[in-house]
Amino acid sequence: MDSSELNRWQAVFAGWIDEAGAGDAAHDPAHVRRVVANAVRLGQTEAAAAEVVLPAAWLHDCVLVPKSSPERKRASQLAAVEAVRKLRGADYPAEFLPGIAHAIAAHSFSAGIAPETLEAKIVQDADRLDALGAIGIARCLALGGAMNRPLYAETDPFCDNRPADDGRFSLDHFPAKLLRLESTMQTAAGRHEAHRRTEFIRGYLAELRLEIETGGINEPRSTRKFMKLIGTEGV
Repeated sequence: MDSSELNRWQAVFAGWIDEAGAGDAAHDPAHVRRVVANAVRLGQTEAAAAEVVLPAAWLHDCVLVPKSSPERKRASQLAAVEAVRKLRGADYPAEFLPGIAHAIAAHSFSAGIAPETLEAKIVQDADRLDALGAIGIARCLALGGAMNRPLYAETDPFCDNRPADDGRFSLDHFPAKLLRLESTMQTAAGRHEAHRRTEFIRGYLAELRLEIETGGINEPRSTRKFMKLIGTEGV
C-alpha cells in the first residue's frame, strides 16, 4: 500500500475516532493521536508494516470498558473484534486484519497478552509511552480526579510501608503500574524513550515527596529568617 493510500485510510480512521468522542478522562481522541504519532516514529525506526501498525494504533481503544468493570481485562480483545468489523465493513485489505486484531488485543497491560509480531510490539510500546512522562502524569491524575479518588493516602502517600492500591488513591498508580512499564517495553526505541519518561516521573515523585513531607522548605537559614519575620521563631 503506497503512502497516498495510507493517508486516505488515516483520514477515515481519524473520522471514526472524532465521531466516537472521549471515552474517559485519559482515553480521548488526543490520546489516540499521540499513540498514533508514537507508533509512526517507532514503526519507522523498526521498519514495521504501516498497513498493520496504523489501523491498530488508531483503533486500539475503539471499545472502552470502565476501570471498575469486571470486564476491564477483556477490553482490548473486544476492541480487536470491533476494529476488524469496522475495517472489514470499509473494505480494508483482508490480509492485514489478523495482524491488526492481534496488535490491538496485545496492547493492553491488564490483558496480559504477549505481542508476537513486530507490529504488535510497536503498538504496545506506543500506547505505554503515553502513560509515561509529563502526559502520563497528567492522564493519571485526570482520571483519578474523574473517579473521585483522593490524590494520596495521608498516612503513607508513597506506599513506603503498604501495598499500592490504585483503586483507592491516584498516587498509588505510579508504583502499581506506571513505574513498571519501562521494563515491559518491546523495542529498542521504545525502551530508550520509556527510560527518559520514567526518569521524569521519578523526578516528579521526588519533588512531590519533598513538598508533602517538608512543604518544600529545604533552606534552614531562609526558614529561620521567615519564622523570625512572622514572630514565631522558638514557638
